[in-house]
Amino acid sequence: MKAILLKEPGGPEMLTLGEHRPPQPAGNEILVKVHATALNRADILQREGKYPPPAGESEILGLEMAGEVVESGLEVEKWKPGNRVCGLLAGGGYAEYAVIHEDMALPIPDNLSFEEATAIPEVFLTAFQALHSLAHLQAREKVLIHSGASGVGTAAIQIAKMSDATVFVTASASKHDLCRELGASFAVDYHTRDFEKEILQQTYSQGVNVILDFVGAPYLQKNLNLLSMDGRLVMLSMMGGIHTDDLQISNILRKRLQIIGSTLRNRSLEYKIALTRDFRLFAWDAFAIGKLKPVIDTIFDWQEVAEAHRYMESNQSKGKIILKVN
Repeated sequence: MKAILLKEPGGPEMLTLGEHRPPQPAGNEILVKVHATALNRADILQREGKYPPPAGESEILGLEMAGEVVESGLEVEKWKPGNRVCGLLAGGGYAEYAVIHEDMALPIPDNLSFEEATAIPEVFLTAFQALHSLAHLQAREKVLIHSGASGVGTAAIQIAKMSDATVFVTASASKHDLCRELGASFAVDYHTRDFEKEILQQTYSQGVNVILDFVGAPYLQKNLNLLSMDGRLVMLSMMGGIHTDDLQISNILRKRLQIIGSTLRNRSLEYKIALTRDFRLFAWDAFAIGKLKPVIDTIFDWQEVAEAHRYMESNQSKGKIILKVN
């Protein structure tokens, strides 16, 4: 099969379209003809040699896909050839064919294209896990979502709004309109404003109950200051760095705060199957009627994968960057 291969760790120019042995489905797996996949920040880290795939998983980049079932393992009962599916992968999405456990696959609603469907699994499952499985977000709580216009950010805004929470976001000024359209009540430009002061003002100094953070060290003190009593901070990435100086931690005890770190890719298959099941029950009907929607910035032909990676690294995108697999 054709696949996007990594010649060696490095920049986007290290990615090339080549030939690779196609995967074979195990007894409880389905083989999918991939029509679309999507970029994630983890792809960039893996390309740079900083985030290897879990043991036993495909070395091909790509954490999600959408396509058609072409073959089923002997134990599969849920899917037939021709079924349209999308799903979360531990690797292997940048390819003509991918395998996925039958319980990890999700049926693509009739109103969604392959490109739209592949924009769902990684970001929506990550956001759902963070807000519901980890932070236990409740109705009428306040949530701050950093990087609100990112893939996970746009998904988290919608899930939080669907959960009847009040949503605050940080994002570049040019991305505020999108965040508000998706359900954010207030957006602050972190480039020019102090988000801690702005959100304290908006909440009458009460702060927020839940924070989703991708930045890490530079935001940690402000996050601790912004959380209200029994607040929960979920850290999903450390894009801004891992070291911080002069951290004042008294708020952790005084306000009974929880700091939760999480990744999804290296979770057990059983965990991801359960998460997929819970997410489907929570959200799938909402996609079918347009109450939830994937947010797509740009669709690239997969032969333009290097350009797509450069675009993601420029931090200009709003929502997902898609690769159309031909």
